[in-house]
Parts: sequence; C-alpha cells; structure tokens
Amino acid sequence: MQTIGIIGLPNAGKSTIFNALTHTQVEVKKHPFTTIEPNVGMVRVPEPRLDHLARIFQPERVIPASVKFMDVAGLVEGASRGEGLGNQFLAAVRSATALAHVVRCFESEDVSHVMGELDPVRDIEIIGLELMLSDLGLVEKRLEKIRKDRLSAPRQDEALVETLEGIKDYLGRGEGLRGTEIASRAAMLLPDLDLLSLKPMIYIANIGEGDLEKESLRLNALRKRAEEEGGQIIALCGQLEAEIINLPEEERVDFRREMGIKESGLVTLARAAKELLGLITFFTKEGVEVRAWLVKGGTAARPAAGSIHTDMEEGFIKAEVVPFTELIEAGSLAEAKHRGRLRFEGRDYRVGEGDVIRFHFKNTA
Repeated sequence: MQTIGIIGLPNAGKSTIFNALTHTQVEVKKHPFTTIEPNVGMVRVPEPRLDHLARIFQPERVIPASVKFMDVAGLVEGASRGEGLGNQFLAAVRSATALAHVVRCFESEDVSHVMGELDPVRDIEIIGLELMLSDLGLVEKRLEKIRKDRLSAPRQDEALVETLEGIKDYLGRGEGLRGTEIASRAAMLLPDLDLLSLKPMIYIANIGEGDLEKESLRLNALRKRAEEEGGQIIALCGQLEAEIINLPEEERVDFRREMGIKESGLVTLARAAKELLGLITFFTKEGVEVRAWLVKGGTAARPAAGSIHTDMEEGFIKAEVVPFTELIEAGSLAEAKHRGRLRFEGRDYRVGEGDVIRFHFKNTA
C-alpha cells in the first residue's frame, strides 16, 4: 500500500485536513505537538468510471481504490536535531512513499504561528532544510559504517561510497536532490536509505475562506516557489473542507455551489496523490463486487494480481483483459468478447490504465 506522509509546521492545519480526507476526528488543538503518535487513514480516490461499470455489471457493492495518508506532528526549526521531538516524527514519516507538505496561508487571530509572522515561502524553506539535515545525518552514519567495514576490503562498495559522498555534497550545500542525476543512482544503489529529500512532494496551501475567490499575494509567492522547484501545489481551505465533510452527502453539492467551489479540494488532492505516486487504476468484477485497484505504472499482471491477494499471485495462470473504453463501447462483457475485444494475457503483461481484468489462478493452499 502506497503511503503519503503529511508534514508541515505546527498549526498549519495538517490534522484538520487529515480529518477531512479520512472522515475521522483526530484531536485538533491550537497549540503545537497535539499529534504525538502518527495518525493513519485511508482516502478513497474518486473514480467516475466505476459508475459506468456499475451500470454494466449491476453489482451489490462498488468499491473505489484507496491511498493511505499518515499525519505526523508539526516539525519545527531544529527538528533534525530533535527539537520538538523532531527525530521521532521524521523517523515515522520515512516509511512514507511520498510527502504532502501542508503550508499555512490563512490568517487567524485565534491560532498562533510558531514563527510569529505568516510567511509560507519561509515555512517551506524551514521544513525543506530540516529534511535535508536529517538526511545528511543518515548519509554520514552510512558512510561511517561502510568505511569501518572496508578496513578489511578497501576496494569494496566504491560506487556506493561515491554516491553517498555526492549526496553529502548536495545536502551540505543545501541543494535539493529531486530530479538530479545522483538521485537516480541513489534509487538504484540505496533503496533502503529512505531519504526524505528524495521523496516525491506535493504542497498543500491551506488558505482561508477569503482566498477562495481570489489568490492572495502569499499564495502567489508560494505557487511561484513550488513551480521553481518543479513541484505541484494544491490550494484548499482545510477548515471549510472539514465543515463540508460533516454535512449530509446530499447537502454538500449545494453548499459548494453556494460557496462558488467547483470541486472539493480533497477530490483534487486525492487525484493528485495518485499522480504523484505514479499509480494507474485497473478494475475487477468478482462475485458481487466491482472494485478499483491502484498499482504502479508498468506493473506486470502477476504482481498486479498479488495486490489483490497473495494467493492470486502465487497461483497465477492468466489474465482476462478488456480496456474500459472498449467494454463501455460494447455495452457488456459478452458483446466485448463477441467483438474480439476480450483477450487473454500472461504473467508478464503490463497492466494498462483502465483495464478491466479477471485473474485466473489455481489455489496453492
């Protein structure tokens, strides 16, 4: 399961957004470090194609795919040295596949800012630096261990040492690693290192209600900075989204229309999370369920079956595949088969976006 870690300074609105995303009620207070242990919740990825499949298959249940979000306590300046229990929180988020950085862009007299004055660009620089410093400490420890091990075999791990030294130079200069050539080498040689400054990042600008109709100067500055980094930014009002999600479902559309909100910021975020993680969607119809599943782009049929159940991967025989668009055009599975659109694929077939798949497998138990 892919996991996105929610990070940011205290009082940026992380837990409020987490509550709205996951329909939970973790504690939200006006002082730092309310969140000590990470909160974890599943977020359904909106999938309109499921409605079309439901009309064809008439299932009892329709289940969208989910992405896991993890909310950790606010990081502060000095977190990499343990300030505000920073080491504990940074260690927790290392297990995440990607990061969502909540940046405060809303004004509030009731909720203090840990840095005093509101400045979103400064805030992302603080968090970015703490991530790099934490990674720098990890790299230095790994280098020290390798050098000790190399006393008996000095020529071993030369490529590894060279890569670690390169990463150390980048981080020591305060330069980001994302998109660099050395980042590619690190992914191949050091997949277990879990460098925070290498993880895919999306910025969530937590704006006030007054910024829904027009962008503030602070939001524009943050957007410009994110674009310079090649990052993605989503603006949403966390407090408003949390209020809307508590309304009866039939009232939410009307409320958003009255507020002039075309689409829920949470829907936009869930869709962006899928893109950030490089995921594609495939569908299954098994028994009384039609369901969406997420896998990495380029995943072969056998491990895709394993994302449903390990028995399906171990006993994989073949995959019965029809693309979503061709199934909808045919109107039924039987007609798609009659038109020759339904095909059988082997274990190495690369699952495509929107494939409707039935996996054939033998029970290995």
